[in-house]
Amino acid sequence: MGNDSRPAGPERGRGGERLTTWMASRMGPRGAARSARRLVFPDHWSFLLGEIALYSLVVLLITGVYLSFYFHPSTDPVVYQGGYAPLRGQSVSRAFDSTLHLSFDVRGGLLVRQAHHWAALVFVAALFVHLMRVFFTGAFRKPRELNWVLGFLLLVLAMFAGLTGYDLPDDSLSGTGLQVVNGTLLSIPVVGTYLSFFLFGGEFPGEDLIARFNTLHTLVIPALMITVLVGYVILTLRHRPAQYPGPGRNENNVVGLPLAVRAVKSAGYLCCVSGVIFFMAAVAQINPVWNYGPFRPDQVSSGSQPDWYMGVADGLLRVMPGWEIDLWGHTLALDNLLPLLAGLLLFLAMGAYPFLEAWVTDDDRDHHILDRPRNRPVRTALGVAWLSVYAVALVGAANDIIATQLHVSVNSVTWAVRIGLFAAPVLAFAITKRLALALQRRDRDKVLHGRETGVIKRLPHGEYVEVHEPLDPARLHTLTSHEQYRPLEPAPDPDGPAPPRSVTATRRLRVALSRALYGPGTQIPKPSPSEHQELTARHRP
Repeated sequence: MGNDSRPAGPERGRGGERLTTWMASRMGPRGAARSARRLVFPDHWSFLLGEIALYSLVVLLITGVYLSFYFHPSTDPVVYQGGYAPLRGQSVSRAFDSTLHLSFDVRGGLLVRQAHHWAALVFVAALFVHLMRVFFTGAFRKPRELNWVLGFLLLVLAMFAGLTGYDLPDDSLSGTGLQVVNGTLLSIPVVGTYLSFFLFGGEFPGEDLIARFNTLHTLVIPALMITVLVGYVILTLRHRPAQYPGPGRNENNVVGLPLAVRAVKSAGYLCCVSGVIFFMAAVAQINPVWNYGPFRPDQVSSGSQPDWYMGVADGLLRVMPGWEIDLWGHTLALDNLLPLLAGLLLFLAMGAYPFLEAWVTDDDRDHHILDRPRNRPVRTALGVAWLSVYAVALVGAANDIIATQLHVSVNSVTWAVRIGLFAAPVLAFAITKRLALALQRRDRDKVLHGRETGVIKRLPHGEYVEVHEPLDPARLHTLTSHEQYRPLEPAPDPDGPAPPRSVTATRRLRVALSRALYGPGTQIPKPSPSEHQELTARHRP
């Protein structure tokens, strides 16, 4: 229960040997042949987030196979003669015609199509929240860095799978999104034009657009996603499952449910997730392409909004001023290029953070006990600040809808989002850090003084005090079992040779980051056993 903090140790190993050791430790024990009957899975509601993502992916694959039987990925013009009367006799693409045929003329087609779309939204949302749970609890620490990378790649692939599938019906709304994609690609210096021509099969919109997006959506991206998912599951099984702190739980055991019980519960949960998705598809309309009409390059749908996970990119584009500069005879469209770079940096920061924290702490031990977010105030504050940028960008993607619904100027909404992109993360970081420290202080008080009982006692000298009851051992363990790091010390080895200047600068940066994460003002010291015994004795009846 005392302060068992540990300073970060020195670096060990160099070059290829260190890389080999690093990979071997992250891949799990060699030749692990544990019997499946001995597998134990921790039981906590937050672990269901990953299962929601997995079962949504199952629904996606099954409904996607069904839809592929009726969808024709072609931009060839045809005259629509289907069941939707307002568009009969109109010239549309074969892709749009097959989408309407699937929605109005195929038995159960609209239900399956909407279930596919809802499953995509649920999948990305569940995967996103699952990664946030991993981040805030520190489940990305050794030996699970590769699990984090694979989960991050799966999120990126899921977003691109949604983007390519969203554009397949060749309706006006998806065409508007494709124009944004094309403009962003063209803003990339040197290679932007080549990327656009390769993706669209010529000058936008091209003639191979739907066929190429269909190949990406149904073959390339699903194959990559399944490969990443298989690797993620293999790594998860090779490592001991991480668990929340509690009595009887340590770095060398797992407290939870056996495989047989977990499998039965998971099967039932699969049915629940599938049922909810199909219920949503039955009662909540999504992407009614017949209302938007076929895509015309010279027309843009009013009030067009992308799916939520692409809203951050659209929001950054909408609030960026129309800046352009000329360099060496070439025009750089900064109004598209800078939002693209900002979005990439936003996601790369999330993907790279575990490695930054590992570099700062130099903690080479295996961690199988999860952190409580309040016990890592700076990490938690950084995560909330990241989410605040994402949320403000989502608001920017709806600036026109907000302006029309609230009867305010769209310029006012745009400027509010521009300011919020810089102010919101600072405020979110400060507030979250203070809340985490306050919760730590509250936990310390509970450990020292016990639980309030509501019983008032009068002391011999007339003072009234409330009787406190000591915490039970399980609660006491939860509040005091976490480890508190100490920041790195800046002093070099006085007996060794003077290090190169680059090494000194790196060391200074590392020390500064270490102090920012674990220095003064970043954590409340845990009470020592003597403090606990002395103070709790005063409050006993």
